[in-house]
Amino acid sequence: MQNKIDEGRFRELLEESDDLQSDAMRAARTGLNDYVEAAREACVSAGRDASRWGTVAAAAGVAGGAMLLTAGTAWATAEDVSALQTAAGVENLAVMTYKTALTLPFIGGSSAIPVVKAFATKTMDQHNEHAMAFNAAAQRLGGKPQTGPDPKYAAVVREAVPKIKGAADVIGLAITLEDVAAQTYVKDVGLVSTAELRQLFASVAGVESQHKAILLAVQALVKANQPQLIALPPDVAKLPAAAGSVGFPDSFYPTTMAAPVEEGAVR
Repeated sequence: MQNKIDEGRFRELLEESDDLQSDAMRAARTGLNDYVEAAREACVSAGRDASRWGTVAAAAGVAGGAMLLTAGTAWATAEDVSALQTAAGVENLAVMTYKTALTLPFIGGSSAIPVVKAFATKTMDQHNEHAMAFNAAAQRLGGKPQTGPDPKYAAVVREAVPKIKGAADVIGLAITLEDVAAQTYVKDVGLVSTAELRQLFASVAGVESQHKAILLAVQALVKANQPQLIALPPDVAKLPAAAGSVGFPDSFYPTTMAAPVEEGAVR
């Protein structure tokens, strides 16, 4: 008789992922809220300074109103807002892809493994929460929300979906999207202007990299036709030699697939 996935243990892994998600988003929101409030105070202070100089500037033939506008937006850099909008586009694409996957019989239908369906559903919800957080941050910084998918990788998904034949194909596509998201946020940590925004991107990058690690492990066992080994704790004696490293192939997280900051910017 064929062995089955240890559903109880796998659900424990899903709960751990959900806990990581909750902790990451709680810390990120707190830091972002602190940043926005501090930035607004700086904006008000800059506006007062500009208003004191406005009369002199106007008398000298300089538009005092333009000085006020500059002071009023100085606290939110265009690159910060673009990075948040691009991140929202990456998350929107992930949501769309998981939603599509869940319409397939072997992922979300009658022939789906329940824990795989649960993982796809939970991960889709987490990506949706990330998109909402990024868009909320962009809007609070004076930008527009990004409601569409990342344009570059949306084309990759459109090309891949008709070729999907089984769960392994879906897992491979999901790994690519999780990797793009994680790499994008790792790179953005070094591009945005404040510690609070860096915390937001670093926190979400950790969640995406965990998704990728889980999917890499599942992919390896599915390819080896050994789904019964997906369990916590694992049967170490039966695991392939690469089991300890398959989920973490890089010593340092790469950024070669990161979406450029301006890729999903909304003008």
